[in-house]
Amino acid sequence: MFTTLFEANGLLEAPRPDSVGRVLFSNVTAGGVFRFRDGIVEEVLLARRGIGGIAPHAEGGLVVTGRDVSYAGTGGVTTLLTIAGATGFNDVTVAPDGSLVVGVLRHRPQNGEAAVPSEVVRIDANGETSTLADDLMWPNGMAYAPDGETLYISEYAASRIRALRDGESYVFAHAPRGECDGLTVDAEGGVWVALGSGGGIARFTPDGELDSVLDIPGSFVSSLAFADSTLYVTTVGALLTGSPGVAGLPLPQARIPV
Repeated sequence: MFTTLFEANGLLEAPRPDSVGRVLFSNVTAGGVFRFRDGIVEEVLLARRGIGGIAPHAEGGLVVTGRDVSYAGTGGVTTLLTIAGATGFNDVTVAPDGSLVVGVLRHRPQNGEAAVPSEVVRIDANGETSTLADDLMWPNGMAYAPDGETLYISEYAASRIRALRDGESYVFAHAPRGECDGLTVDAEGGVWVALGSGGGIARFTPDGELDSVLDIPGSFVSSLAFADSTLYVTTVGALLTGSPGVAGLPLPQARIPV
């Protein structure tokens, strides 16, 4: 069902299709952001490591995570957000109004440190930052439901998905195996999650019931993203694609000050 498009040494992450048939992705361990189309890969952001999230910006360019949250455009790289005590920033999504939502890291996973409670923050169109939740065990992939109000967030260290709405949160689902890493939502409200060391991806119904589990080649499945009815998946060492029979929700462009 899934076809390998590209292989490279390192942990590939943060697949993000664009509007003209290309897909961006990062290499967390080796560094850089890359763009793939028709068998050709080009590096669009050099060297930067630890990028767990990529979002398109309305002014062109990209918002990327890592040691901070930055905007990468034609004028270079500009820092948008740092937080005292944070060890880095992980995945991102964009709210319907163009606000950026980003997960904060408070531990160093590459050094083997245990996860501690951390937060998910939102940067609005005025550049103001607010905290949406502060008790997440290693916030990872996140996406909004079709209603534009419910936010799903992977808690990697707890192997579960949390749902946030109107300032309240609840456990939406647990990983059937492995962990909950990258996350996306389809047009029917189904929630898809990469299962990390579980070697696959899972789909949950809007009610949080496990719908299906798909095996993915590779020892670690890090993230996934839709482009219409095409699903892109990143793993340690590969970018893959498949057609699961449902379309995804398009990601809005970020409209935060840069």
